[in-house]
Amino acid sequence: MSGPVIAIDGPAGTGKSTTARAVARQLGWTYVDSGAFYRVAALIALRNELDLRREADRAGLRDRLAAARIEQEIIGGRLHTRLGSEDITRAIRSPIVTRLVARVADDPGLREIVNGGLRRRVGDKPAVVEGRDIGSIVFPDAWLKIYLDASLEERALRRAREMEPAERAMDPTVLASYAQSLAERDHADRNRDIAPLQMAPDAVVIDTSGIDVPTQIARILRLAASRPLDSPASGPVTL
Repeated sequence: MSGPVIAIDGPAGTGKSTTARAVARQLGWTYVDSGAFYRVAALIALRNELDLRREADRAGLRDRLAAARIEQEIIGGRLHTRLGSEDITRAIRSPIVTRLVARVADDPGLREIVNGGLRRRVGDKPAVVEGRDIGSIVFPDAWLKIYLDASLEERALRRAREMEPAERAMDPTVLASYAQSLAERDHADRNRDIAPLQMAPDAVVIDTSGIDVPTQIARILRLAASRPLDSPASGPVTL
């Protein structure tokens, strides 16, 4: 049996990672980024020149991932991911890895390997775990389930501010490009056959459009403080 888990799900650009890290830090709980595990799998596929159109190479990736030693640690407020003794934090955020992640994640056998790794990483410790299927698939009995959402326009603006120089972040053409990319990612996440992005029926929904990160962190901490550790998740609420 795992310890209490706060599952934070939602589409890209809603502030899941920043929020989940801060909540974990303030509670003193373990933080786990599920998406990093799929990025590690994509990096392994690239480094081993695996062709994911071939089942033999898919099987080879599953074997390599199952044997891999993946560790996560927050250093200086930033999550670092290691593959064995190598820090691959920057490598797994490269554009080529990002483009491959969706193809890697559509393999049900690989998803089972990742889910097992996430559950082992949490073990019996209290943890904050973020992703797209944490409350619905990985930890269906999570103590508290949060679904972060925001408008496509808001998410595109956040990504542009995160990735672009200030003078380009408000450019309508740049914003349209980010909005299109996010819309395509949403469609792929919500319509994949295996573990699609969906809100767990007992999740608390927080629309982050128009609110800052400290506010959304505070809302989750208030929810956690108001809930006894032995209570189950309690049904849909929108904040």
